[in-house]
Amino acid sequence: MRQVCRAAARVLDQVCLLVKPGVTTLELDEAARDIMAKLGVVSGSYNYKIGRLPPFPGYTCISVNEEVVHGIPSKKRIIRAGDVVSVDVVVQDNGFFGDNARTVLVDPVAEEVRALCATTREALYHGIEQARAGNRVHDISHAIEKHVRFGNYGIVEDYVGHGIGRKMHEDPQVPCLGAAGTGALLKPGMVLAIEPMINLGTGAVTLLDDGWTVVSRDRKPSAHYEHTVLITEGDPEILTVIP
Repeated sequence: MRQVCRAAARVLDQVCLLVKPGVTTLELDEAARDIMAKLGVVSGSYNYKIGRLPPFPGYTCISVNEEVVHGIPSKKRIIRAGDVVSVDVVVQDNGFFGDNARTVLVDPVAEEVRALCATTREALYHGIEQARAGNRVHDISHAIEKHVRFGNYGIVEDYVGHGIGRKMHEDPQVPCLGAAGTGALLKPGMVLAIEPMINLGTGAVTLLDDGWTVVSRDRKPSAHYEHTVLITEGDPEILTVIP
């Protein structure tokens, strides 16, 4: 898990450096594909299948502005000044998965959007701080919610974090809000993908006709940050980092 998560972190870091005005989300996705190939890992998103939906066509999920998660890379979507671009990278190697995401600001960005992104990133680390053996899953959720509520932002409830390991999505689910002291007991060796998805307006979302792209219902910007985290005997260990 450490190995695959470090690879996921490298891909995310390098793709985020390419986010600038004039580039298309498809070009970012193709760059991610090439970086994965150089690292000897494969995308966990490409051809991912859920139910009757068509397989996901991208190597990454790239969501712009009002798109919350699962944005499909496209040659028609050109990044422009003022955009907020969430890049979500999942890679697979030797039967294990690593998952991380980051929102990139393409200046000049409105101050309210900059504050949204800062709060969402801070909320992620507040949640990670609670990812300790003996705590409950919703201790993580409550820490995220408590921090986000100070800014009066919309918390996305329909999409959540999750366990991760030999599958991209495993139990338990890790929502972005909840009552402290409830949920599954955290034990050493568990690995969680913790990922607050926070909107500038309402937390309500809509699924577009492509079956994948999730947007804020009021079409206001959204922010998304994610790390894969190991529960240990002591402090939580963030696995999606570059050593």
